[in-house]
Amino acid sequence: MKEVKVPVLPESINEATVAAWHKKPGDSVEVDDVIVEIETDKVVLEVPAEESGILTEILAEEGETVNEQQVLGLLDDSADASNDDTPQEEHVAQEEPVKATQVSPEEAPKEEVKKEPVAAPEISREEPAAAPVSQPSQPSSNRMEERVPMTRIRKTIANRLHSATQNTAMLTTFNEVDMSEILAMRASYKEAFEKKYSVKLGFMSFFVKAAVESLKKFPTVNAYLDGDDIVYHAFCDVSVAVSSDRGLVVPVLRDAHKMGMHDIEKGIMDYAGRAQDGTLGIEEMSGGTFTISNGGVFGSLLSTPILNSPQSAILGMHKTQERPIAVNGEVVIKPMMYLALSYDHRIIDGKEAVQFLISIKEALEDPARLLLKV
Repeated sequence: MKEVKVPVLPESINEATVAAWHKKPGDSVEVDDVIVEIETDKVVLEVPAEESGILTEILAEEGETVNEQQVLGLLDDSADASNDDTPQEEHVAQEEPVKATQVSPEEAPKEEVKKEPVAAPEISREEPAAAPVSQPSQPSSNRMEERVPMTRIRKTIANRLHSATQNTAMLTTFNEVDMSEILAMRASYKEAFEKKYSVKLGFMSFFVKAAVESLKKFPTVNAYLDGDDIVYHAFCDVSVAVSSDRGLVVPVLRDAHKMGMHDIEKGIMDYAGRAQDGTLGIEEMSGGTFTISNGGVFGSLLSTPILNSPQSAILGMHKTQERPIAVNGEVVIKPMMYLALSYDHRIIDGKEAVQFLISIKEALEDPARLLLKV
């Protein structure tokens, strides 16, 4: 008999939750089949079968909290999992279904209802009798509620966001950027870029580059508070908010200041795919000195991003939309995007935050100058 155990958990993680069983007792299991998923505070870990056999028993149900190396279930590895002629009853103790107790009408307790005599209403001869009142209709069957416990990842997200709003002096400043030059550059070079690097040229690489150059000019935006100390970084590890079915995750582009445009695009694509698969590691989401969140992919026109603690600032991107704006005294239509910078006012002054956001705006409106670093 083989034990199916909780795998070794990442550092600083003490417990996990059984997220989903992919096999049930009596199912055949082949080597490397995913038997169960374990959810930690940040990632979902798959537990594959080390040997083939029959899953005979589940010892930790979905939703239960488990610890490292705890036994989750039992696998009969002596059984031939590929032998379809072997009945399940030889491997699994089948439980008899519990039958509802039959109660005859004579044995069923009768509820006694005390009926009070009801006096007939008196009707005045001068006034007509009141019309009968219709009874309210019964509620429709679709008015149902379902109470579902929060997943461990959702709890962590909720706690971190609540902590950020309660423990920082968060303030947001806004600006807008003309995306004309970036759109023109993408249209001119997207095919050559994709052909050379096997990845599409997106908006995010421009924003990461603009953020990195602006962080060099304003190092406090790249710092964080630790007690009474300000911790400055001589590097830029940019966290990129990625949405998945399990919730929002923020994997980190390490040393983003050293990365080329294609490296940034490939890194983001890789993180986005693995966020959906639940295969991101703890180390890939730890750290980070500055965060970029793109709500524009969902159609958001303007929002106030919440800090990714302990970081001191987060940049919010939004939907690019054509709008009339004044240029040299004339009204023209331009593809515009609103930008939002939320920051911790305890460490970053308003003037510094505004200048940082203007620096990003200027870099994006002249991407050639950004890439040439002039």
